[in-house]
Amino acid sequence: MTDANTEPTKVSVGRDGLVFDVLDAGPRGGEVVVLLHGFPERATCWRYVAPILNQAGYRTLAMDQRGYSPAARPTRRREYQVTELSLDVVAMVDQLVGPDATVHVVGHDWGAMVAWALARHHADRIRTLTAVSVPHPQAFLASMPHGQILKSWYMGFFQLPLLPELSATRSGVFDRLLRRAGMDRDDVRRVRAEVVDDGALRTAINWYRALPLSDPRAIRGNVGVPTTYVWSDGDTALGRWGAEHTGEYVHADYRFVELPGVSHWIPTHAPDPLAAAILERVRG
Repeated sequence: MTDANTEPTKVSVGRDGLVFDVLDAGPRGGEVVVLLHGFPERATCWRYVAPILNQAGYRTLAMDQRGYSPAARPTRRREYQVTELSLDVVAMVDQLVGPDATVHVVGHDWGAMVAWALARHHADRIRTLTAVSVPHPQAFLASMPHGQILKSWYMGFFQLPLLPELSATRSGVFDRLLRRAGMDRDDVRRVRAEVVDDGALRTAINWYRALPLSDPRAIRGNVGVPTTYVWSDGDTALGRWGAEHTGEYVHADYRFVELPGVSHWIPTHAPDPLAAAILERVRG
């Protein structure tokens, strides 16, 4: 283990007039691990994982992504296509690490989708990939007739105007859905404070609303960087079929890690085994 400052410093980076908040922690000379959150969370979802990586000698950059950072919330849904989301990460790396720097990338939930896109289209900048919960996008699509379509009903719900936002601000349905997905009460309160009360819910939902506008080429194609995929069998949103077929789309060293008895919220509910999987990948 390496002594490291695990208290994050909040820094900012910019792209196309947007300003993104980033939690920068760990030794400045260490290899960089980029941590990408999912929906409906922010960079604080990595608060248990990042210190473990820092103590192992790695610098972590946990980014509040587009729609979540207060100064990076454009209103048009087309501005939330995966190509834009991945270019935000490239811009962050350019500014905080270097224009030719390579990094390890870890993404959970929607952050995993961005990570897959980075590994596919910016492979020269990615040393390793650890995708958490969400399988390779093509495996995800292929899993739809194998039960995934029933688990993904909420993606259609999020296409509706206003109703998803009202479910969070007035009825309490949103909180109950998070609880049914395995999120504990403390994390539901954190989501409410950081996303709902902070005014980020509508722009966070725009990640889903941009899907019909996205270029299919952004999520197609095999990945050629060393990859670990971490999935939990208690995940109510993502089924086994896609998890077990993700390796077919990785043409590099690949490992599948299954966490038994863990909900969808792996970074907060199973930080130790997740950090161990990340460290095994980045050290390899």
